[in-house]
Amino acid sequence: MKVAALDGRLTISVDDRWVDVADASHGRFSPDPMGAYERWDELLAWSTSAEASSGPTAVGSPGVPVPRPRQMFAIGLNYREHAAESGFDIPEHPVVFGKFQSSLTGQGATVRLPSDGVDWEVELVVVIGHEAHQVAPEKAWDHVAGLTIGQDLSWRAVQTRGPAPQFSIGKSYPGFSPVGPWVVTSDELDDRDDLRISCSLDGEVLQDGRTSDLIFPVADLVSRLSSSLTLYPGDLIFTGTPSGVGIGRDPRRFLVPGTLVSSIEGLGELSISLV
Repeated sequence: MKVAALDGRLTISVDDRWVDVADASHGRFSPDPMGAYERWDELLAWSTSAEASSGPTAVGSPGVPVPRPRQMFAIGLNYREHAAESGFDIPEHPVVFGKFQSSLTGQGATVRLPSDGVDWEVELVVVIGHEAHQVAPEKAWDHVAGLTIGQDLSWRAVQTRGPAPQFSIGKSYPGFSPVGPWVVTSDELDDRDDLRISCSLDGEVLQDGRTSDLIFPVADLVSRLSSSLTLYPGDLIFTGTPSGVGIGRDPRRFLVPGTLVSSIEGLGELSISLV
């Protein structure tokens, strides 16, 4: 199943078309996309019903499919090749920081570059579907609603300025967390732990990797995060970026105005305009 927010309303994919959930369910479910994750099991069960199949086709533009997460986590240095290009050893524990909700944006958004030192980081993003606390790795996927595409745009000078690094601030300017275009349940994927992941600027490929290179894969991340805190339905986890970022190049390179397209196998493409 795919879950989207077409013109801000909760929609799901049924037989290769989009169905407005509130309309088709006659008000049983809210049009608010966040309501999907609070009632995830109910929505999954309803999605296969005759009521969902007979619902009218929805039209509209996809926005942020998870517009108001309680928590947004991000993981640094979580691909082996990216850790190497950054000059770090393979971490023994996940490098965790936060991103702020005000930085969220969606498919087709226009994002203003506040400096000439903003870097790209395409990421697989996990959407939590069931509350998780102290979850074992073998049970972690049971707490995941689905996966989506994200970019962790990063103003490197702000991220690294002292006396201590400012990761959350440097990665949370307006539009710095594009997510979408929809959430895909893992049963739609041939191998949820090995997906091709890439991004390009005006057609030039900047990153091209596979999620099988993750040091801490999805189940491990959910388990490790939940060992310290509680994950709630609708929370987002940016799982890290593969090699090929601008700061790791010689000479260093950063974003310029253009069209940035992020792609993950089975999840589609997320396109934003940089100005």
